[in-house]
Amino acid sequence: MRQAQILYGDIQAGVLTETDHGEYTFEYSQNYIKNYPKQFISFSFPVKSTIYKEKRLFPFFEGLIPEGWLLDIATKNWKINSNDRMGLLLACCHNCIGAVSVHPLKQEDDE
Repeated sequence: MRQAQILYGDIQAGVLTETDHGEYTFEYSQNYIKNYPKQFISFSFPVKSTIYKEKRLFPFFEGLIPEGWLLDIATKNWKINSNDRMGLLLACCHNCIGAVSVHPLKQEDDE
């Protein structure tokens, strides 16, 4: 399982998870829901306590991953398969254009 903390500006908005079965979830943090109920990260993710689930990486997060020559540089430098969308998101999307950024969360067995 791989996870990422999703920030909106400097505020933790929620957590994106890739399960061991290759499915994806996104969940807003309770603090974000309480304090920023109208500040959604994407139109496809209204701020609510629902856990969003998909069998593929959500299109919004796919759109953050570099394309073209920048994707080629990322896959070669970090030795990430271009089909490993979560790996690319975790490696390349710390400082995206716009308000949303992606920061890997360490798992206990990563230490």
